[in-house]
Amino acid sequence: MFLRLSIKSLKQIIMRPYFTLALFVVAIIAPSVFARAQDFNSVMTSAEYKFNEEKIPCLTEEHRESIKIETTNNIEKLRLQNKLAFNNSHWRDSHPEFIWPVQQAAGFNYNNTWSISGYVDHNSAYPNQLTDYNCGNRTYDSSSGYNHQGVDIYLWPFIWKQMDEGQTEIIAAAPGQIIAKHDGEFDRSCSFNNNIWNAVYIQHNDGSIAWYGHMKNGSVTTKNVGDMVTLGEVIGTVGSSGNSTGPHLHFEVYTDNSYTQLVDPFSGTCNNMNTVSWWESQIPYNDSGISAMLTHHSPPDIFPTCPTTETPNTSDVFGTDDTIYFAAYFKDQVAGDNIHLSIIKPDNSYLYDWDITVQTTASSWYYYWYFYGVYDQEGEWKWQATYAGETVTHTFHVGALSVNEEVLNTTAIYPNPTTDNVSIRTTTNLESASLYDLSGKLIKFIRFNEASSYNVDLFNISKGMYFLKITSADGEQESFKLVKQ
Repeated sequence: MFLRLSIKSLKQIIMRPYFTLALFVVAIIAPSVFARAQDFNSVMTSAEYKFNEEKIPCLTEEHRESIKIETTNNIEKLRLQNKLAFNNSHWRDSHPEFIWPVQQAAGFNYNNTWSISGYVDHNSAYPNQLTDYNCGNRTYDSSSGYNHQGVDIYLWPFIWKQMDEGQTEIIAAAPGQIIAKHDGEFDRSCSFNNNIWNAVYIQHNDGSIAWYGHMKNGSVTTKNVGDMVTLGEVIGTVGSSGNSTGPHLHFEVYTDNSYTQLVDPFSGTCNNMNTVSWWESQIPYNDSGISAMLTHHSPPDIFPTCPTTETPNTSDVFGTDDTIYFAAYFKDQVAGDNIHLSIIKPDNSYLYDWDITVQTTASSWYYYWYFYGVYDQEGEWKWQATYAGETVTHTFHVGALSVNEEVLNTTAIYPNPTTDNVSIRTTTNLESASLYDLSGKLIKFIRFNEASSYNVDLFNISKGMYFLKITSADGEQESFKLVKQ
């Protein structure tokens, strides 16, 4: 058997204009040779995603000034109504210590859903005269004189799919009072459009103000101006409203509503705005890590034309003769770093085990390989990476699923066939349920909690036959053949 590389798919990727593609020497070599030589670099396909290459400002100056006026007016109204939480007598007692302002929503299982494309620019000159807090150039300015004034945290990987599904939430980085908010704007922007964003503005107990911009339309908190938010409270989801080239959060902070002093929450040698970090725990400048380890039945379509939703082509169930695509997604990789990769059989022996050396420093990057004719064991396999001090393992199934069409001793599903939902009757604590079609494509995933009733909603699922895999809190699994009428 031979390793195959789709030239057609590579040509399609090469034509995409907004990312850098690095292709290494393509070889057609038997997998057994790789097992001995462990020379996987020769067949590696990899690509970088670059966010906001056009260096588009997140706000026009007109919009920025209108926000300052609105928030200042609202603060004055709240003060006159004796509803303003900020007390001038405690001004400057201490600044807030922020937690990270985005988090993965419940029910999703990426290892990480974001990366940073730009820090605050501390060099007032322009264009292309850049200095971030760490004296690097991970920021941007524009020829119009704009110097980036916030932290841009963009979604990665499958950015539009993440946005559509509300996978990454925006949370209050510090407790405070809502002093303005805006919703209802178009949220699939790909370029400069002179539109205002969907956003929430929060004042903290020291008078400082945080702006959370580019939220998804309809996701902005239902709380009103004057209402309080708690630390970590969800206030929206990441979108691409306003001037934006893709889903991201723009997080901008000021010391007070005079807006005379911008804050860079990161402390560093070249931060000329504030001397200490405003983070509860400041992340590293290059926060290297594994974003996701996924298996696919076809090459992942990760770079469609903006703002088309990606087609991940993910699957966790394969036949022994299938071609399986093994993809690894990383953030803040640094040239010279080592990534260790393994494909592990059900008996815990290795199909392949190899290392790659990172060639390019980048805030987001992915790699994939694919093999066929080498899956000699049925059962649960592992696709694993170790990078930057962490190991992430993705499990997938090779071979026929173990399906019991009769009622099990401790677990059963009913009704079956069903028209709109199925219930799981069990004496075991369940962790999750996964619904697959006959090709092995994952259709639906549900993560249960202690308060969950074990039901699976099939209302929007097409009629047909499916496999329902149930996983207990102890890691035990059972699969059922299910018919949706």
